[in-house]
Amino acid sequence: MVASGMEKYVDTFELRPGKTINFYSLKKLREDGNERISKLPFSIRVVLESLVRNFDGKLITEEDVKALSEWNPKNPGDRDIPFKVSRILMQDFTGVPAVVDLAAMREYLVKIGKKDTLIQPDVPVDLIIDHSVQVDAFNTVNAVEINQEKEIERNKERYLLLKWAGQAFNGFRVFPPSAGICHQINLEYLATCVSTSSAGGQTYAFPDTMVGTDSHTTMVNGLGIVGFGVGGIEAEAALLNQPVSFTTPNVVGVHLKGRLNDGITAADFALTLTRLLREKNVVGAFVEFFGDGLKNLSLQDRATLSNMCPEYGATIAIFPPDEETLKYLKMTGRSQEQISLIREYYTRQEMFNIDYSKVEYSDILEVDLSSIKPSVSGPSQPKQQMPLEEIGKNFMEIFVDKKESAEKPTLDDTTRWSEESAKANGKVQEPNTELKGGIKSAKIKYDDGYEVTLSDGDIVISSITSCTNTSNPSAMIGAGLLAKKAVEHGLKINNRKVKTSFAPGSRVVSDYIKKAGLDTYLEKLGYGLVGYGCITCIGNSGPLIDKQSETINANNLAVASVLSGNRNYESRINRDIRANYLMSPPLLIAFGIAGTVLKDLTKEPLAKNDKGEDVYLKDIWPKQEEINEIVDKVISESMYEKEYGNNIFNVNPYWNGLTAPSGTSYKWEDKSTYIRLPPFFDELDRPEKIDSINNATVLAVFGDSISTDHISPAGAIGVDSPAGRYLISLGVEPKDFNTYGTRRGNHEVMMRGTFANNRIKNLMVPGKEGGFTVVYPENKTTTIYEAAMEYKKRKVPLIVIAGAEYGSGSSRDWAAKGPSLLGVKAIIAKSFERIHRSNLVGMGIVPLQFKSGEDASSLKIDYSKPVSVEFTDPVTPRSTAKMHYSKIGGGDATTDLTIRIDSPIELEYVKSGGILNYVLKNILRDN
Repeated sequence: MVASGMEKYVDTFELRPGKTINFYSLKKLREDGNERISKLPFSIRVVLESLVRNFDGKLITEEDVKALSEWNPKNPGDRDIPFKVSRILMQDFTGVPAVVDLAAMREYLVKIGKKDTLIQPDVPVDLIIDHSVQVDAFNTVNAVEINQEKEIERNKERYLLLKWAGQAFNGFRVFPPSAGICHQINLEYLATCVSTSSAGGQTYAFPDTMVGTDSHTTMVNGLGIVGFGVGGIEAEAALLNQPVSFTTPNVVGVHLKGRLNDGITAADFALTLTRLLREKNVVGAFVEFFGDGLKNLSLQDRATLSNMCPEYGATIAIFPPDEETLKYLKMTGRSQEQISLIREYYTRQEMFNIDYSKVEYSDILEVDLSSIKPSVSGPSQPKQQMPLEEIGKNFMEIFVDKKESAEKPTLDDTTRWSEESAKANGKVQEPNTELKGGIKSAKIKYDDGYEVTLSDGDIVISSITSCTNTSNPSAMIGAGLLAKKAVEHGLKINNRKVKTSFAPGSRVVSDYIKKAGLDTYLEKLGYGLVGYGCITCIGNSGPLIDKQSETINANNLAVASVLSGNRNYESRINRDIRANYLMSPPLLIAFGIAGTVLKDLTKEPLAKNDKGEDVYLKDIWPKQEEINEIVDKVISESMYEKEYGNNIFNVNPYWNGLTAPSGTSYKWEDKSTYIRLPPFFDELDRPEKIDSINNATVLAVFGDSISTDHISPAGAIGVDSPAGRYLISLGVEPKDFNTYGTRRGNHEVMMRGTFANNRIKNLMVPGKEGGFTVVYPENKTTTIYEAAMEYKKRKVPLIVIAGAEYGSGSSRDWAAKGPSLLGVKAIIAKSFERIHRSNLVGMGIVPLQFKSGEDASSLKIDYSKPVSVEFTDPVTPRSTAKMHYSKIGGGDATTDLTIRIDSPIELEYVKSGGILNYVLKNILRDN
């Protein structure tokens, strides 16, 4: 624990009689000639402490410590920071492929005669299974049990792998399905704020720091913990003692003043903040909140804002610890000694109640909390925030007035989707479209004779979902109170038309909702508990109500979902829903009652009640005073103590019934369709260099804001997709396909699912949606997967061209692994999102950035002709490459591209063919 060369900065304090705490003192470092430390933002100080504590003269040097202690807010430089974290958080969608990779590394070691246990976590790992439960059953008293049982049936192979990992790796803890969402469990249970470890008989304290294999890991920033999302491959390297590297960041301060007005939720603020910070372009920056307004935000409000950090593109969005932090820790059952440790540690580090008049930021965003208005975001990106009253206008402009006609499917696509639906359901529905005022409608007649009319703008999913909002008691009690008032006003939801669900991220939520007596009212409207997990937010909404999918596709209807999630990318929530709007839990219930997004709820009635009277949103919206009174009355420490501890590992009887495989090496099953030995280490002995890319073919060309959901979808697998056809060839029936997210342990499925989102638009195939491209020189349209396999036979390297914000969204390593297996050598884009750029490097794919003002269109690139990228030897971080290409209309041209390999260590990763190859080679060299 003692960093050789940094011993002089160790200080001590007595936590209690007989309990001495050692720590690396930033005050001592400041007094040793580093006066700028008092001007550093809190977040930079935490990273600096990590450098001092983990200093070894090799991976972390004196120059690293000196450079960060002199951080310049206006010119932070481009130095790489080697950041060692104290723990790692995983969820099952990203955790399964990570475990598969670790098992494959052990397999490789056994193959060459080495001990497989050389692959062991160097830091604790918590893997929480939260991404796989689906809404099969809803609006029924035993929905949770039905959904749990079906989850285990579908995912038995994956879960046996995870149970194996729990016994095969040291310090690898697996939380069962139904425990809750990883970020909410992290906030309520795992996070310590200050951690301790022992060395030489001494106890050392240090800030709790972490990375997670999910982009919303930043939720823990609300507690003042530096934690952020990384791809699974980067997390694997971190658990194998590799620092997480990032370029010295700008730190943008958000100065908060005032308070939120009555009726305004943390979700309203989070959606507004997402738009404001996207406009400020904080990609790759740290965001840090300060100001008098902090005292008017609860810890849970702060966590909601931090959770949305990936949506505004920053690395972290942190609230330094204060009295509110300690109050929350006490409420959630942390020990008094732990709370005393946190206060004492941060006080001695001069990091508790920081004097912000001295702190310097790269930029400051001023936010008056009283200016925040009721908001929604959509229909396809979280940054598309708008005032509540504009949702109908927004929908009409995009989906009815056809101002964005590219968003509409072509006839070919409609036919294809209808055929898929027919194959899946064994029936075809003929169109029965009616048109009125530009709005399309179609009737559905159910087998019992009941009829509904489904129209453009109608809501077919209304879901209280996601850790973003279900972690917030104010939002959840507010939703329950609105439901109570709605029922008392004689309102109801048409549950034959709107699929409703309630899926909190913590078991504590259902405890306090029940204690408040609000569960009955939620259930009366259809928001009965369906499970504990990510569910609708990740795309596990399950099938729509019977006959809706066929009707939507046959009549080309643009329907909507409303949810309290954090993402709404195209095809994410449900492949048949074109418009998805993010909003607070109370508001989505109100929209569920209204049944359409075409109403202005600030002026128009929600609906008529059972007496035929108009009821308005203002009639049922709860006052903050009412909410606070119930929150204070029903939530207690004992709730958290009951749900956590050993009890959290015994919440799922179906999980408990699984018998874990034993041993240190995984036993691969040739017939498995979920878990396959991946080919990532087949070329470990390849030369360590970066070659120019000669005569490559352009596989696809995309516009702006292509998310990792577009690149590697997590949701349903289409029957007629390459992945669907592959599974059918293995005897898997469509009803057993499960989702792409659950198949991430099988590279054969995932490479076929790359660029397979049914809403992705490859500009090489204008007017057509889905994973299609053109094979040259034949000029043949086919799927991207089939084209890539054809080019692989011809030994032709591939590149992908894109616009701005390429790779936004989830920390999805398969969005880099998939292209790598397809043969993609480089991605050329106007800009990259932080995590995805890092993932590309981690898989040995070179990210290349157009010069400012240039893109594929302005350069007039002829995609039908070969493209070459020339690297100058030796390649250095952020150096220039030359792209040679043919222009539309004839003639050759050359342009410069920036190589977005941002640091020396990233250069080594790419030379090795990826970060895991690099780590495995180093393990072999050391042993």
